[in-house]
Amino acid sequence: MSKWRDLALGAAVAAMALPAAADKLGLGRPALPEEITAWDVAVLPDGQGLPTGSGDVTTGDEVFAEKCAMCHGDFAEGIDNWPVLAGGQGTLTNRRPVKTIGSYWPHLSTVFDYVHRSMPFGAAQTVTPDETYAIVAFLLYSNGIVEDDFVLSNENFTEVTMPNAGGFYADDRPETEYPAFRSAPCMADCTAPVKITKRAVDLNVTPTDPDGKPAGTLPAIAVAAATENAGSPSGTVPSDEVQEIAKPADAGPDPAAIAAGEKVFKKCAACHKVGEGAKNSVGPVLNGIVGRTAGTVDGYKYSKAMAEAGAGGLVWTDETLDAYLEAPKASVPKTKMSFTGLKSPEDRADVIAYLESLGG
Repeated sequence: MSKWRDLALGAAVAAMALPAAADKLGLGRPALPEEITAWDVAVLPDGQGLPTGSGDVTTGDEVFAEKCAMCHGDFAEGIDNWPVLAGGQGTLTNRRPVKTIGSYWPHLSTVFDYVHRSMPFGAAQTVTPDETYAIVAFLLYSNGIVEDDFVLSNENFTEVTMPNAGGFYADDRPETEYPAFRSAPCMADCTAPVKITKRAVDLNVTPTDPDGKPAGTLPAIAVAAATENAGSPSGTVPSDEVQEIAKPADAGPDPAAIAAGEKVFKKCAACHKVGEGAKNSVGPVLNGIVGRTAGTVDGYKYSKAMAEAGAGGLVWTDETLDAYLEAPKASVPKTKMSFTGLKSPEDRADVIAYLESLGG
């Protein structure tokens, strides 16, 4: 009996929470329009909820440097473990994708809504609508989506299309799954009888090599080596071949250094792109950087300091790159690159070897 009494009591309490019961008991009052407005602050992809205002890239750069850069870096590249906000385009299929505003987020409204309501960390909701528009404009510029003279406002907000806007699967469950869940379930004779026609032991499904062993038992390279050395005693390599191997014409870059440099370069990849199809991002493309005059990558807007350094004769050799990678701001004073540098000489040498391997 106590179980039924508890259930009845729970039902009575639930009924009291209904609007009709609340009105009878005089609980609360209707919310005022300004109270609803204060709570209804979400910004939707179609622009609903946007406050009136505007902000440009230049102002956003200044506000971002003052209120955001201590965690996210001057160029939105992220400091320590704080999130990277720029770059990452083309990495979503990688084993470790870089998910940023420019590479992953499908809606600009998410950026505005999050910045306006939750940032800066520890001082949320202290940025004005105009400052928020400016910060978002700067982040768009940092991701190569708009030009440096762009002004974002509530009027042109929905005209901005994010690079990954079409990168998500549409939720088609209402059309594809829900009807199946609503149909009458089968309770008897739902499938045809199962008839076993073959068993695995009868099929002989394991492929074999001509010698009868399971296919692929010996790597192809081992088979080739055995064939080539069949005429030499104990599989030795002829002396003329030994001499040719011992004295290569040009060993080229050390593959181990290139591989190590590629790993170290991940510290740079948030801002600098390399390889086929690479484009300028937060920083310039670094293809063919070794031997190039500083500040001369086409289409990239350099800082005044870097442009003057190139005009003054700075060329990126192994030595000048090593000095710049060790301490960028000491090598080129007032450069806008915020990276503090690579302190390990081995890391710098490996990165330079990797950049040399990329060519032009």
